[in-house]
Amino acid sequence: MLKIYQKPSLSDAAEIINGGPARCANTVRIGSVPLHVNYTTLETLSRADRKTSFSPIHNTAAPNAIITSMRIWTTWHCPKAIIPIGWFQWLYGLLSKIVCHTVRHHGIYGGIIGFLFRGLQFRTGLKRRGKKAEVAIRTDYIDKALSEFSGYIAADELYDGPFCVLFIVDNHKFNRLYYEVLDHNPTNEDMIAFFRRFKRMLDTRDLTVKGITTDGSPLYPEPIAEVFGDVEHQSCQFHVIKEINKAILKAVAQVRRETKQKKIKRQRGRPSGKQAKRIARKNKRIQDKITSLFEYRYLFVKHTLTHKEKKILQRITRGFEQLRSLRSIVDEVYRLFDRRCRMDTALDKLAKLRRRVGRFTKLRETLKKLWSPNLEKALTFLDDSLLPATSNAVERANRRHRKMQKSIYRVRTRDHIRQRIAIDMQRDLCMADQKTTINTLHWSRSGEKRKAG
Repeated sequence: MLKIYQKPSLSDAAEIINGGPARCANTVRIGSVPLHVNYTTLETLSRADRKTSFSPIHNTAAPNAIITSMRIWTTWHCPKAIIPIGWFQWLYGLLSKIVCHTVRHHGIYGGIIGFLFRGLQFRTGLKRRGKKAEVAIRTDYIDKALSEFSGYIAADELYDGPFCVLFIVDNHKFNRLYYEVLDHNPTNEDMIAFFRRFKRMLDTRDLTVKGITTDGSPLYPEPIAEVFGDVEHQSCQFHVIKEINKAILKAVAQVRRETKQKKIKRQRGRPSGKQAKRIARKNKRIQDKITSLFEYRYLFVKHTLTHKEKKILQRITRGFEQLRSLRSIVDEVYRLFDRRCRMDTALDKLAKLRRRVGRFTKLRETLKKLWSPNLEKALTFLDDSLLPATSNAVERANRRHRKMQKSIYRVRTRDHIRQRIAIDMQRDLCMADQKTTINTLHWSRSGEKRKAG
């Protein structure tokens, strides 16, 4: 574990340690001893005096060699020999998890053993593939994804603490096409720059965007109109219906609270007397009604009801005409998104529904989402059979990113998020070849089994 160098001008021999040439780390005179002796005498020469120490190194012989090298550290005379391990430009300290490899010196003599602390290597930072993946997706991945570009995209934003991730996904092929990580909430200027960079990438390949699907966020209408011009902009049907259903369930909860106030307060304990028993029976009927409305609340927003579910809904809404009206309004909303009709027909149905709801002040306040402009944009897909009605493609990318946050990394920085997304996209590049290989192996093995059978 010494750096030992030979001085050819002073000696014609070199020391041998473990059968190989080695180098000395200081001005050392090593005595000559037979091979069967169990100790080696080390003499250190200095300007002051001569110091001698003994080292229990077994079966080491040095036949008449005097070797010198550059001065590194001095060996002091102590009860035990203290020999410097090596020459380092920095000090590692007494760490228990550092493993240094044996590095062969550039020359004909000896080798260097960097350190002697044994332990497990650190896993952090062993594979830094993020930067290489970013370069790969700009060439191989993008070329392959845009070679089968459908023309219809979905855009969405994902918030990750102080960062915001912008995604653009092919809404037919489900391929992630472009992304960007911001360290602040996106503005109109950020969205315009984001879409322009993506459009520039399409222009170099003579591709155009035919339709864009987004959620109901106000970030997208103005940048899309400025960058892509008169392109079909579809608001996600799922997000629009979700907001309306949320208002419906809120109205059902309000009915339950109002029904609860009809219960008559009475003393605790078993009822005694006819009046107390009558009050107890009435309170029990009211509580059963409240329980049924809570248990079957999903029936007010479900798309299609079975015959059994219709009977249950008819029973629990007995005496609540407003709840039956809410269910009929939900049916009308679902009929708006029927692909068998055109957008003009759907807009006429929407106008009639708004007039019907607008006659009731309380119901109008509850269902104010029916007057949202996003509802009209959500009907754009009726005139284009290839335009997807939802942004499920980009939502799937968001869910995959959230899952990656929990299982892959904890410390989140802007560079790390960008690199991890690049690695995930690079994995998608190899996924098709992997599936082809798996299918080929499956069919080949199943064919062999059929022949054997």
